[in-house]
Amino acid sequence: MFEGLSNKFSEVFGSLRKKGRITESDIDATCEELRAALLDADVALSVVDNFVARIKTRSLEALPELRQSTQQSQEIYSIINQELVSILGGAARRIKFSKQPPTVIMLAGLQGSGKTTLAGKLARFLKEDGNTPLLVAADLQRPNAVTQLSVLAESINVPIFAPELGNGVGDPIKVSKDAIEFAKQKLYNVVIVDTAGRLGIDSELMQQASKIRDAIAPDETLFVVDSMIGQDAVRTAQAFNDGVGFDAVVLTKLDGDAKGGAALSIADVTGKPILFASTGEKLSDFDYFYPDRMASRILGMGDIQTLAEQAKKALDGESAKRLEEKFVSGEDFTLEDFLEQLQAMKKMGSMTKLLGMLPGANNAAMKKQIDSIDDKELVRTQAIVQSMTPEERRNPKVLNGSRRSRIARGSGRTVTEVNSLVDRFSAAQKVMKQMRGGGGMPQGMALPPGMGLPPAPTKRPDMNQKKKSRSGNPAKRAAEEGR
Repeated sequence: MFEGLSNKFSEVFGSLRKKGRITESDIDATCEELRAALLDADVALSVVDNFVARIKTRSLEALPELRQSTQQSQEIYSIINQELVSILGGAARRIKFSKQPPTVIMLAGLQGSGKTTLAGKLARFLKEDGNTPLLVAADLQRPNAVTQLSVLAESINVPIFAPELGNGVGDPIKVSKDAIEFAKQKLYNVVIVDTAGRLGIDSELMQQASKIRDAIAPDETLFVVDSMIGQDAVRTAQAFNDGVGFDAVVLTKLDGDAKGGAALSIADVTGKPILFASTGEKLSDFDYFYPDRMASRILGMGDIQTLAEQAKKALDGESAKRLEEKFVSGEDFTLEDFLEQLQAMKKMGSMTKLLGMLPGANNAAMKKQIDSIDDKELVRTQAIVQSMTPEERRNPKVLNGSRRSRIARGSGRTVTEVNSLVDRFSAAQKVMKQMRGGGGMPQGMALPPGMGLPPAPTKRPDMNQKKKSRSGNPAKRAAEEGR
């Protein structure tokens, strides 16, 4: 979403670094460029003016000290980063749980903002954190809203309170109140109430939302906003905050290609923090919103913390410990271990999205490489490994020609692809053995896009050395190379 803005910020910093010694006119020019970039990203005018004014004031005040520094541009960068974190809401916020369960969370927002789907994402998120959430179908206006929430609840194995069929029938206030009593009886510690939305802010929406809020006294009222609708998202949130009030904002569709102005404006305009962000269509594409991490991504520094957290979740502690023990003890890394890693990587999501969290991912050269990655490569590789027998995964040296043909047919790939995978896996084993012995990564080794295995070394052999003949039998050749 912030690709265009991030590219322009990179251009601003690039020109600033070339200045060397920074002057007042350089600060003025930088602020004008930042202002133009933010306005082009559809950030609210009031937010832009305040943001640029604070940067200019702080930079000019720091100018005498900056002139004594050898990293003057870096000091300006630090100021911009701090102010960017500030307009995104400052410190990250967490759900405020009630001292007396259940904690009641009311979701509100316009129709089409992704509110019902987000209810399912939130329930899944809380369940994984050890809570016992209950979903409440209180959107009785939108056609099939109750059915949609019921399907979501079943897919994540979370209970749902849905006494009414909806489609314009039923009292959402009574449903919401009854749900809380039901949760107390069944000892659910979180109640998530999905309320009805409208196509726009109107008196009927305000009145119904106010009545539900007064009836259930929620611990958290979250306003769900579609970040793709730009400045309308900010105006809608402000109108709802003035008319009904809410505690925090949840941004949906942050993976879209909109300019991102809503995310950069909404916290500053409403004075309410962004609590959660939905970053994809999968129910797992959901997490707390971290202003400092988002600022880092906008400024082209990536988001290593989130990447590390996702990796930790994908590869459980026992698996990581077992692989570490195998590495230390000198045991060979097998294709079974590799399959386990592939499955963990799939849990983490799209490779393109993951690599986009690395520092410099918006750099033109790196972005071109990331865009060329085929996420389906992981699926194809996994199919090949899964078509092998347990013995073949543990000992690839038994893979003769007939076995490779069988694997190719079973996985729907070609024998050439099977051979390539086995060859690269053998190379990876050699690399691990060399690294275990303290030799480090050999020259010429590189990780190809979409694969966690290095290709064969590209270093040319000594031309004076007599070239050894290689057997045409794959199994015999593998045995010779393994000696």
